Amino acid sequence: MIIGNKVFDTHNNVYIVGILNVTPDSFSDGGQYNALDDALRKAQEMICQGIDVIDVGGESTRPGHTTVSTEQEINRVAPVIEKLKENFDITISLDSYKWQVVQALSSKIDMVNDIWGLQYDDKMAQVVAKSGLAYCLMHNRHSNQYKNFSEEYLSDINDSLEKAEKAGIEKEKIILDGGVGFAKDYSQNLHVINNTDRLCSLGYPVMLATSRKSVIGLTLEKPVDQRLYGTLATTAVGVMKGASFVRVHDIEQNLDTIKMVKSIIREDKWIK
Repeated sequence: MIIGNKVFDTHNNVYIVGILNVTPDSFSDGGQYNALDDALRKAQEMICQGIDVIDVGGESTRPGHTTVSTEQEINRVAPVIEKLKENFDITISLDSYKWQVVQALSSKIDMVNDIWGLQYDDKMAQVVAKSGLAYCLMHNRHSNQYKNFSEEYLSDINDSLEKAEKAGIEKEKIILDGGVGFAKDYSQNLHVINNTDRLCSLGYPVMLATSRKSVIGLTLEKPVDQRLYGTLATTAVGVMKGASFVRVHDIEQNLDTIKMVKSIIREDKWIK
Protein backbone atom coordinates (compact mmCIF):
# COMPACT_ATOMS: atom_id res chain seq x y z
CA MET A 1 0.00 0.00 0.00
CA ILE A 2 0.99 3.63 -0.45
CA ILE A 3 0.94 5.99 2.54
CA GLY A 4 1.85 9.52 1.64
CA ASN A 5 4.69 9.22 -0.87
CA LYS A 6 6.05 5.90 0.39
CA VAL A 7 5.32 2.31 -0.54
CA PHE A 8 4.66 -0.15 2.29
CA ASP A 9 5.01 -3.82 1.38
CA THR A 10 2.44 -5.10 3.86
CA HIS A 11 2.56 -8.65 2.48
CA ASN A 12 6.20 -9.22 3.38
CA ASN A 13 7.26 -6.63 5.94
CA VAL A 14 6.22 -5.39 9.38
CA TYR A 15 6.43 -1.66 10.05
CA ILE A 16 6.92 0.25 13.30
CA VAL A 17 4.46 3.03 14.16
CA GLY A 18 6.00 5.22 16.85
CA ILE A 19 3.71 6.87 19.38
CA LEU A 20 4.01 10.62 20.00
CA ASN A 21 1.36 11.86 22.42
CA VAL A 22 1.36 15.64 22.80
CA THR A 23 -1.06 15.44 25.71
CA PRO A 24 -0.85 16.05 29.46
CA ASP A 25 -2.78 12.91 30.42
CA SER A 26 -2.04 9.92 28.16
CA PHE A 27 -1.84 6.72 30.22
CA SER A 28 1.84 5.98 29.58
CA ASP A 29 3.65 9.18 28.59
CA GLY A 30 1.22 11.98 29.40
CA GLY A 31 2.91 15.34 29.91
CA GLN A 32 6.33 14.24 28.65
CA TYR A 33 6.08 15.60 25.11
CA ASN A 34 3.40 18.28 25.13
CA ALA A 35 6.05 21.02 24.78
CA LEU A 36 7.07 21.49 21.14
CA ASP A 37 10.82 21.09 21.67
CA ASP A 38 10.30 17.93 23.74
CA ALA A 39 8.00 16.48 21.09
CA LEU A 40 10.51 17.15 18.30
CA ARG A 41 13.37 15.64 20.31
CA LYS A 42 11.30 12.52 20.92
CA ALA A 43 10.36 12.34 17.24
CA GLN A 44 14.00 12.61 16.17
CA GLU A 45 14.97 9.92 18.66
CA MET A 46 12.31 7.52 17.35
CA ILE A 47 13.23 8.23 13.73
CA CYS A 48 16.88 7.46 14.47
CA GLN A 49 15.80 4.22 16.15
CA GLY A 50 14.01 3.09 13.01
CA ILE A 51 10.30 3.95 13.00
CA ASP A 52 8.44 3.93 9.69
CA VAL A 53 5.43 6.03 10.74
CA ILE A 54 4.99 8.57 13.54
CA ASP A 55 1.51 8.71 15.10
CA VAL A 56 0.76 12.11 16.64
CA GLY A 57 -2.11 12.40 19.11
CA GLY A 58 -3.54 15.49 20.80
CA GLU A 59 -6.20 13.90 23.01
CA SER A 60 -5.73 11.05 25.45
CA THR A 61 -7.98 8.08 24.74
CA ARG A 62 -7.19 6.15 27.93
CA PRO A 63 -10.16 4.91 29.99
CA GLY A 64 -11.72 7.86 31.80
CA HIS A 65 -9.92 10.44 29.69
CA THR A 66 -11.06 14.05 29.49
CA THR A 67 -12.38 15.05 26.08
CA VAL A 68 -10.83 18.21 24.65
CA SER A 69 -12.34 20.63 22.18
CA THR A 70 -11.59 20.42 18.48
CA GLU A 71 -9.79 23.76 18.64
CA GLN A 72 -7.63 22.66 21.57
CA GLU A 73 -6.69 19.40 19.85
CA ILE A 74 -5.70 21.24 16.66
CA ASN A 75 -3.64 23.72 18.68
CA ARG A 76 -1.79 20.85 20.31
CA VAL A 77 -0.94 18.82 17.23
CA ALA A 78 -0.66 21.37 14.40
CA PRO A 79 2.67 22.96 15.46
CA VAL A 80 4.24 19.53 16.01
CA ILE A 81 3.05 18.14 12.68
CA GLU A 82 4.18 21.25 10.80
CA LYS A 83 7.68 21.00 12.31
CA LEU A 84 7.85 17.27 11.62
CA LYS A 85 7.00 17.93 7.98
CA GLU A 86 9.61 20.66 7.76
CA ASN A 87 12.45 18.77 9.42
CA PHE A 88 12.01 15.05 8.78
CA ASP A 89 11.26 12.70 5.90
CA ILE A 90 8.84 10.58 7.90
CA THR A 91 5.32 9.30 7.26
CA ILE A 92 2.92 11.15 9.58
CA SER A 93 -0.24 9.67 11.06
CA LEU A 94 -2.78 11.77 12.95
CA ASP A 95 -4.39 9.99 15.88
CA SER A 96 -7.84 11.61 15.92
CA TYR A 97 -11.50 10.62 15.63
CA LYS A 98 -12.71 14.17 14.89
CA TRP A 99 -13.30 15.05 11.25
CA GLN A 100 -12.66 18.75 11.92
CA VAL A 101 -9.11 17.98 13.12
CA VAL A 102 -8.45 15.71 10.14
CA GLN A 103 -9.81 18.29 7.71
CA ALA A 104 -7.73 21.08 9.22
CA LEU A 105 -4.51 19.07 8.90
CA SER A 106 -5.19 16.90 5.85
CA SER A 107 -2.52 18.61 3.73
CA LYS A 108 0.15 18.03 6.41
CA ILE A 109 -0.44 14.35 7.22
CA ASP A 110 -0.31 11.02 5.40
CA MET A 111 -2.68 8.89 7.42
CA VAL A 112 -5.59 9.05 9.86
CA ASN A 113 -5.68 6.76 12.89
CA ASP A 114 -9.33 6.74 14.01
CA ILE A 115 -10.12 4.95 17.28
CA TRP A 116 -13.83 5.04 16.44
CA GLY A 117 -13.58 3.44 13.00
CA LEU A 118 -16.11 5.82 11.38
CA GLN A 119 -18.61 5.20 14.20
CA TYR A 120 -18.21 8.56 15.98
CA ASP A 121 -19.40 10.91 13.24
CA ASP A 122 -20.61 10.18 9.71
CA LYS A 123 -18.69 13.19 8.38
CA MET A 124 -15.33 11.50 9.04
CA ALA A 125 -15.83 9.03 6.18
CA GLN A 126 -16.50 11.86 3.74
CA VAL A 127 -13.48 13.86 4.87
CA VAL A 128 -11.15 10.86 4.64
CA ALA A 129 -12.48 9.88 1.22
CA LYS A 130 -12.05 13.40 -0.14
CA SER A 131 -8.55 13.72 1.30
CA GLY A 132 -7.27 10.48 -0.20
CA LEU A 133 -5.35 9.79 3.00
CA ALA A 134 -4.55 6.31 4.26
CA TYR A 135 -6.95 5.33 7.02
CA CYS A 136 -6.54 3.07 10.05
CA LEU A 137 -9.98 1.80 11.06
CA MET A 138 -10.10 0.60 14.67
CA HIS A 139 -12.78 -1.48 16.37
CA ASN A 140 -14.55 0.29 19.21
CA ARG A 141 -17.88 0.45 21.02
CA HIS A 142 -19.45 2.35 23.90
CA SER A 143 -19.70 -0.82 25.99
CA ASN A 144 -17.89 -4.13 26.36
CA GLN A 145 -21.14 -6.07 26.68
CA TYR A 146 -21.49 -8.62 23.88
CA LYS A 147 -23.67 -11.70 23.40
CA ASN A 148 -21.03 -13.34 21.23
CA PHE A 149 -17.84 -11.32 21.22
CA SER A 150 -16.02 -13.12 18.42
CA GLU A 151 -18.92 -12.74 15.98
CA GLU A 152 -20.00 -9.21 16.97
CA TYR A 153 -16.44 -7.90 16.94
CA LEU A 154 -15.95 -8.88 13.29
CA SER A 155 -19.48 -7.79 12.43
CA ASP A 156 -18.74 -4.32 13.83
CA ILE A 157 -15.60 -4.08 11.72
CA ASN A 158 -17.48 -5.15 8.60
CA ASP A 159 -20.11 -2.47 9.33
CA SER A 160 -17.35 0.14 9.46
CA LEU A 161 -15.86 -1.20 6.23
CA GLU A 162 -19.24 -0.83 4.53
CA LYS A 163 -19.35 2.81 5.65
CA ALA A 164 -15.88 3.33 4.23
CA GLU A 165 -16.84 1.77 0.91
CA LYS A 166 -20.05 3.81 0.61
CA ALA A 167 -18.15 7.02 1.31
CA GLY A 168 -15.57 6.22 -1.34
CA ILE A 169 -12.54 5.39 0.80
CA GLU A 170 -10.36 3.16 -1.36
CA LYS A 171 -9.81 -0.36 -0.07
CA GLU A 172 -6.09 -0.02 -0.80
CA LYS A 173 -5.94 2.88 1.69
CA ILE A 174 -7.36 0.99 4.69
CA ILE A 175 -5.57 -0.62 7.66
CA LEU A 176 -7.49 -2.50 10.36
CA ASP A 177 -6.83 -2.33 14.11
CA GLY A 178 -8.62 -4.76 16.44
CA GLY A 179 -8.83 -2.14 19.17
CA VAL A 180 -7.05 -3.80 22.09
CA GLY A 181 -8.00 -1.87 25.23
CA PHE A 182 -11.17 -0.35 23.81
CA ALA A 183 -14.64 -1.63 24.80
CA LYS A 184 -13.21 -5.03 25.71
CA ASP A 185 -12.64 -6.89 28.94
CA TYR A 186 -9.46 -8.81 29.77
CA SER A 187 -10.35 -12.05 27.97
CA GLN A 188 -11.71 -10.19 24.94
CA ASN A 189 -8.44 -8.28 24.59
CA LEU A 190 -6.52 -11.56 24.68
CA HIS A 191 -8.89 -12.94 22.05
CA VAL A 192 -8.19 -10.00 19.71
CA ILE A 193 -4.42 -10.49 19.99
CA ASN A 194 -4.65 -14.26 19.57
CA ASN A 195 -6.94 -13.89 16.55
CA THR A 196 -4.88 -11.34 14.65
CA ASP A 197 -4.78 -13.83 11.77
CA ARG A 198 -8.59 -13.87 11.64
CA LEU A 199 -8.62 -10.09 11.30
CA CYS A 200 -5.98 -10.36 8.56
CA SER A 201 -8.25 -12.80 6.71
CA LEU A 202 -10.61 -9.90 5.92
CA GLY A 203 -8.09 -8.85 3.29
CA TYR A 204 -6.59 -5.68 4.77
CA PRO A 205 -3.25 -4.90 6.43
CA VAL A 206 -3.57 -5.10 10.21
CA MET A 207 -2.03 -2.93 12.91
CA LEU A 208 -1.50 -4.32 16.39
CA ALA A 209 -1.55 -1.65 19.10
CA THR A 210 -0.92 -3.24 22.51
CA SER A 211 2.06 -1.26 23.80
CA ARG A 212 2.04 -1.06 27.63
CA LYS A 213 -1.74 -1.55 27.75
CA SER A 214 -3.79 -2.84 30.68
CA VAL A 215 -4.14 -6.37 29.29
CA ILE A 216 -0.37 -6.67 29.78
CA GLY A 217 -0.50 -5.08 33.21
CA LEU A 218 -3.27 -7.42 34.34
CA THR A 219 -1.47 -10.48 33.04
CA LEU A 220 1.91 -9.67 34.56
CA GLU A 221 0.69 -7.57 37.50
CA LYS A 222 3.08 -4.82 36.42
CA PRO A 223 2.68 -1.01 36.32
CA VAL A 224 2.81 0.89 33.03
CA ASP A 225 6.56 1.49 33.12
CA GLN A 226 7.31 -2.24 33.58
CA ARG A 227 5.37 -3.69 30.65
CA LEU A 228 8.09 -3.81 27.99
CA TYR A 229 8.58 -7.58 27.97
CA GLY A 230 4.85 -8.19 27.91
CA THR A 231 4.56 -5.82 24.96
CA LEU A 232 7.32 -7.65 23.11
CA ALA A 233 5.46 -10.93 23.61
CA THR A 234 2.32 -9.47 22.02
CA THR A 235 4.40 -8.07 19.16
CA ALA A 236 5.88 -11.51 18.51
CA VAL A 237 2.43 -13.12 18.48
CA GLY A 238 1.04 -10.39 16.22
CA VAL A 239 3.86 -10.74 13.70
CA MET A 240 3.55 -14.52 13.65
CA LYS A 241 -0.17 -14.16 12.96
CA GLY A 242 0.24 -11.70 10.11
CA ALA A 243 0.20 -8.13 11.45
CA SER A 244 1.80 -5.59 9.10
CA PHE A 245 2.14 -2.71 11.59
CA VAL A 246 2.82 -2.50 15.31
CA ARG A 247 2.14 0.73 17.19
CA VAL A 248 4.60 1.01 20.08
CA HIS A 249 6.42 3.22 22.55
CA ASP A 250 9.70 1.26 22.75
CA ILE A 251 11.17 1.25 19.26
CA GLU A 252 14.48 -0.61 19.31
CA GLN A 253 13.24 -3.53 21.40
CA ASN A 254 10.15 -4.06 19.24
CA LEU A 255 12.24 -3.75 16.07
CA ASP A 256 14.58 -6.48 17.32
CA THR A 257 11.58 -8.68 18.15
CA ILE A 258 10.11 -8.20 14.68
CA LYS A 259 13.42 -8.96 12.97
CA MET A 260 13.87 -12.14 14.98
CA VAL A 261 10.34 -13.40 14.40
CA LYS A 262 10.46 -12.61 10.68
CA SER A 263 13.79 -14.41 10.35
CA ILE A 264 12.30 -17.51 11.95
CA ILE A 265 9.22 -17.37 9.73
CA ARG A 266 11.43 -17.01 6.64
CA GLU A 267 13.95 -19.65 7.71
CA ASP A 268 13.72 -21.44 4.35
CA LYS A 269 15.17 -18.35 2.64
CA TRP A 270 18.42 -18.66 4.61
CA ILE A 271 19.04 -22.30 3.71
CA LYS A 272 21.86 -22.58 1.20
